Amino acid sequence: MSSNASSAFLQGWASMAGLIVAIGAQNAFVLRQGLLRAHVAPVVALCAVSDALLVFAGVFGLGQVLQAAPALMAPLRWAGAAYLLWFGAQAARRAWNGTSALAAGGATQGRAAVLLTTAALTWLNPHVWLDTVLLIGALGAQHAQRGAFATGAATASLMWFTALGAGAAVLAPRLAQPRTWRCIDALVALAMVAVAWQLLAA
Repeated sequence: MSSNASSAFLQGWASMAGLIVAIGAQNAFVLRQGLLRAHVAPVVALCAVSDALLVFAGVFGLGQVLQAAPALMAPLRWAGAAYLLWFGAQAARRAWNGTSALAAGGATQGRAAVLLTTAALTWLNPHVWLDTVLLIGALGAQHAQRGAFATGAATASLMWFTALGAGAAVLAPRLAQPRTWRCIDALVALAMVAVAWQLLAA
């Protein structure tokens, strides 16, 4: 890799790393699955691959299309807000009833249901599109080494989701108390509602 490509790679990595660490709906779900130690690898893989696809699409032109036609984001915003509110209501109900999966003896959703939720929290989440397609896309489109920039950003995403899922799994044995899980689900519910409110108020 040339020095220019290396520099673009590092800039892409740093740009994505600065955006992705904010706790949002996607991160909250990955954290919860990591704590449950349920389907962590597929969830991490789906998030990372989705981010990579969106980053490369943004860097190589889709970001400019969306900037020129902001109305295209409106249906995504409403669909995403509706799903986030539904998911937040489910988490709030678990927190209220004390029926979180880990506290209830380890029963978890099947892999298909978990991956469907992961996909929805990624592809129906306008915040993900704003970060990956618009912001990262706009930055990467300015580089002569656009491929290296996009690769760096995608690498940062993969590293973050891997650390989030694996790190949470390490902490899971210490967080297996019902009261702790009620707090976690309450925080997840608040995060979902907060993101949905931001989307609807935009």
